[in-house]
Amino acid sequence: MKSTTIDPNNYCILMAGGIGARFWPMSRTNCPKQFIDVLGTGETLIQQTYRRLSKVCQSKNIFIVTNELYSDIIKEQIPGITDRQILCEPSRRNTAPCIAYAAYKINAENPNANIVVSPADHIILREEEFTESLLTALDAASKNNWLLTLGITPSRPDTGYGYIQYTDIIDTGYKQIRKVKTFTEKPQLEMAMQFLESGDFLWNSGIFIWSLSSLLTAMKQQLPDINDIFSEGAELYFTEKEKDFIHKAYSEVRNISIDYGLMEKASNVYVMAADFGWSDLGTWGSLYESRSKDMNGNAIIGNSVMTYDTRNCIVNMPKNKLAVIQGLEDYIIVEDKNMLLIIRKQDEQLIRNIVEDVRERKGDNYI
Repeated sequence: MKSTTIDPNNYCILMAGGIGARFWPMSRTNCPKQFIDVLGTGETLIQQTYRRLSKVCQSKNIFIVTNELYSDIIKEQIPGITDRQILCEPSRRNTAPCIAYAAYKINAENPNANIVVSPADHIILREEEFTESLLTALDAASKNNWLLTLGITPSRPDTGYGYIQYTDIIDTGYKQIRKVKTFTEKPQLEMAMQFLESGDFLWNSGIFIWSLSSLLTAMKQQLPDINDIFSEGAELYFTEKEKDFIHKAYSEVRNISIDYGLMEKASNVYVMAADFGWSDLGTWGSLYESRSKDMNGNAIIGNSVMTYDTRNCIVNMPKNKLAVIQGLEDYIIVEDKNMLLIIRKQDEQLIRNIVEDVRERKGDNYI
């Protein structure tokens, strides 16, 4: 679906408040992974995401929801962005409150909005196909009372992603869009293999598309407590009273994801199948999958790394840091500032626990 002009009703919400604990030690509390040039392209992940989304909605219609800690970093990394576009959360309450805050703020400006919600730290390798998918999804959402999510055609039985099962019984009128049947969070390997064999499962990208009216209606039905909290500020958004209201709201609102609180319970949820070189870059393993490899299967970031009898490792070293690695296979080796991490790839899910242990034993200087 080609488009030469951008619909002024198109809005984008970037979720950029996480600390990326699974990407430690590169991702730290004071500078999480979304603000880092993880791929060595010259752009941070949030810069890449902002640039991509500016192809489907006007720059002034891109709202970034983040923690108060990161407002200045966003202004540094995205020249020209205004305070109006940065929604500061005083505390982390997961994705449902984050989206509710942004939705009600957009509603105060344009009740006719159609919205893309995207994390700020995903990798998209084929950007033109990504743009086309979003434009088609926005068109569908503007004409139907659907809660749409982008589903990625799986290439392997990955246990780090959620899965969406769809049904072909209902004709949506769009070749790529199907009715959602079930959601499954991060299955065991055997189940993930069964999902791939069945052919009716997609990876859950965490990218949502819906009309504002459809979203607010669904929130009233499925998340009435959260909806009530943020709707109370209808007259305060875009005013000097907004900050105090949001601090009060976040002291009351519960911690819950939009997937669990809304998408898994609503009856009008649809998925659009897409394939544009996507990774959620949630772990070192996902970065390994996204990087080019040497002849021994090593993904190396750093200009002074020497390996001997080393295979299928991901190595991330600072520029001009000489690292000599011998005899390792399937390891993650990362140095960043005052931290060195060496862990087996198969154990990367332990990194969250390690971070908490480090916090308890060594303090916040390492987190």
